[in-house]
Amino acid sequence: MSAVDEIMQQLPLGQLAGRLGTDEQTAAAAAQQAIPALLGGLHANAQDPAGAASLEGALGNHSAGLIDGGVDLDQVDPDEGQKIVGNVFGGNADGVAQTLGASLGGGDQSDLVRRLLPLLAPVVMSYLAKRIGGSTGGGLLGSVIGGALGGGTAGAGGGIGDLLGGMLGGGQGQAAAPANPVTTLLGGLLGGGRR
Repeated sequence: MSAVDEIMQQLPLGQLAGRLGTDEQTAAAAAQQAIPALLGGLHANAQDPAGAASLEGALGNHSAGLIDGGVDLDQVDPDEGQKIVGNVFGGNADGVAQTLGASLGGGDQSDLVRRLLPLLAPVVMSYLAKRIGGSTGGGLLGSVIGGALGGGTAGAGGGIGDLLGGMLGGGQGQAAAPANPVTTLLGGLLGGGRR
């Protein structure tokens, strides 16, 4: 099962739709686009050693509890989510929202995506914290991530970059871009917050 599917299974679509002021089908379609965008942005940032270190530090501050047993959006802090979105996409956050909003069909949905990203960002971080078991120390992190990927591949980003690459359908060090159509659509907009 993909990371996107695992996260989607934990999302309360009725509650999400209510927070966004839309129907469940639209909320689900938007989340299906936004989750890979967030993972792709994190992956792009993790390609830079400073970005990877920053991400590993941030994951150490996130509890896996948010995603365990299903997400309660009342426990999500949208202000924290907005900070995460800013760190992930930098000055490209509006461009990401516009691109994703246009891809949803039914007119411009960029405002809906702008409201959605800060709700999903803490959930994605919680998911990643759970996947690495709260251990962000170099060797142990590499072992956890390598095991999650069936051995992993070495590359400049290492550790967390490899994990995110595997979640997106493309491994670290591969010439081809990740196979996920959302990350392909967003292209250069991902990783705008690279440190």
